[in-house]
Amino acid sequence: MESAEKSLLRFTTTGSVDDGKSTLIGRLLYETKSIYVDQYEAIKKTSKRKGLKDVDLALLLDGLAAEREQGITIDVAHRYFETPRRKFIIADTPGHVQYTRNMVTGASTADCAVILIDARNGVLTQSKRHGFIVSLLQIPHMIVAVNKMDLVDYSKEVYDRIVSEYQAFSDKLDIHDIVFIPVSALKGDNVVEKSANMPWYEGTTLLHYLENVHVSADRNLVDFRFPIQYVVRPHLDFRGFAGKVVSGTIGPGEEIVALPSGKTSAVRSVVTYDGELQEAFAPQSVVLTLRDEIDVSRGDMIVRRNNLPQVSSRFEAIICWMDEKPLSMADTYVLKHTTRTVKAFVSRIIYKIDVDTLHRGQASSFGLNEIGRVEIAAASPIFFDPYKLNHGTGGFILIDPLTNQTVGAGLIRGVSKTLEEVIEGEKKDEVQQRRSPHAVWSGWNIPREVREDRNGHQAAVLWLTGYSGSGKSTIARRLERVLFDAGCQSMLLDGDTVRHGLCGDLGFSAKDRTENIRRAGEVAKLFFEAGKIVICTFISPFAEDRAFVRSLFPSGRFFEIFVKCDLDVCKRRDPNGLYGKAMVGEIKEFTGISSPYEEPQHPECVVETDLHSVEDIVGALLRQLEKDGIIERIYLS
Repeated sequence: MESAEKSLLRFTTTGSVDDGKSTLIGRLLYETKSIYVDQYEAIKKTSKRKGLKDVDLALLLDGLAAEREQGITIDVAHRYFETPRRKFIIADTPGHVQYTRNMVTGASTADCAVILIDARNGVLTQSKRHGFIVSLLQIPHMIVAVNKMDLVDYSKEVYDRIVSEYQAFSDKLDIHDIVFIPVSALKGDNVVEKSANMPWYEGTTLLHYLENVHVSADRNLVDFRFPIQYVVRPHLDFRGFAGKVVSGTIGPGEEIVALPSGKTSAVRSVVTYDGELQEAFAPQSVVLTLRDEIDVSRGDMIVRRNNLPQVSSRFEAIICWMDEKPLSMADTYVLKHTTRTVKAFVSRIIYKIDVDTLHRGQASSFGLNEIGRVEIAAASPIFFDPYKLNHGTGGFILIDPLTNQTVGAGLIRGVSKTLEEVIEGEKKDEVQQRRSPHAVWSGWNIPREVREDRNGHQAAVLWLTGYSGSGKSTIARRLERVLFDAGCQSMLLDGDTVRHGLCGDLGFSAKDRTENIRRAGEVAKLFFEAGKIVICTFISPFAEDRAFVRSLFPSGRFFEIFVKCDLDVCKRRDPNGLYGKAMVGEIKEFTGISSPYEEPQHPECVVETDLHSVEDIVGALLRQLEKDGIIERIYLS
């Protein structure tokens, strides 16, 4: 077989200190004749000088002085070798917890991971941590090499016990192909050749598995994504867009859309240095020419018209912090995603993951090597897929703009959307500044503060959100009655009320719901500026819509009130018969039946109508308003 026809496998090795991963790689290199004679003679002499009985093949790998001194792996070492069947790139990554960032970096491009477990020590906490990181990075194939079998007399019982324990743990991981192999890297058992010392083992050798594992099916050849690297214009008659196909395939004649502009066209040709292609696929670097002259520049992305990524300036991600300086939510970072670079900050830390126990905990910051889930807010939208579906557009790094150092690596979570939702999503980022053309803002005739002084209370917006039938309107009506009787200026905006007129042209699709909430928020703002306490009751199922409304008001004047109630209770109540209609299909995309409800993560108040009375809840809300200085004390009659 010619070398040019060989497939390439990238794999990573990791294990606890002294599990023998460097020795294993050295054994692979030696057995496949991938080292020079003088290299072998050099480490043979070194081993003899150290008084070792066998040649220490690990010396081929540990390049740093600190590694040689400590006998551990610190930096990520890459080695290359090939067999008659395949080419290999090995990333030898450190296993110790303090070098987690190095392991994440080295394993991020791997197709397969080899985790070593010392047969004498069994499954350690670090062994589980390595499995978790492999799962986190969505490496599809994992080999658990139970090493140093020669030191446990090639015991089948020891091997079976380790396999059983690790299988029980790995059931929790998102890895579907796990292979266990008993080996002795030092002696060469089951590394390249089958071992005569373990006749009870009927499986494959390590090299045989690496040569035959099928990885092409793991690559995303469906979702075409082409981030623009450079616009090629050598003369007036040629304009092409250079970049790397990070996933999918493309050919002449196929319809495309350029993001973020949303302009559509078709591919005229796929150009390379060696001539034009009839098809380009990942990971080829090519130049695309289009049939139409549309505005595309570096950082934009060309995709298929009917296969679109998600577009947003706010998304959730799992990140690994890589800097000595802890993550700060007050700092601005540079987010590098494909060829696009934008300013960004961490707007919310959702949880931190204990990589040893997999437990999630609260955190206000991440230190070096810590991993967790966060929300990222970028200055402008990026185009991405969930990392699980597309590694090329699902990963990013964060850079400190002052030191220019990479401080974090992230894996995006999320779902793709339709073209209409993508374009709508872009507009949503601009919605706060929406205004009619040529309209000139003249300011309020009477400032809100003046109105508040005359009213004797401050203006505020109470936004009640929850399932239909949760009791929002009942609470709102009672609360407004109490406020009104106490002399407060108030206004109640109910979801059903605004759909009789203002929002009467809207349905219940996600797009219409978003527009409904936008209009309601803008109306609430008008009443707010009139100095009133505005009570709004809307299901408002999407967190992004509620965040938009919150952004319309000053800090401390918007109260998100989560009216919590079990969905089954809401269905039984069904005051307007809507659940019944939704369940027989008369109402499409109804929240709780055929459309999701995103619960508030940090509401100002949570009330539970299936546990407490309306009077108790209204009393609690009045005390909350008093506590925050909106009203003076009001007593319920």
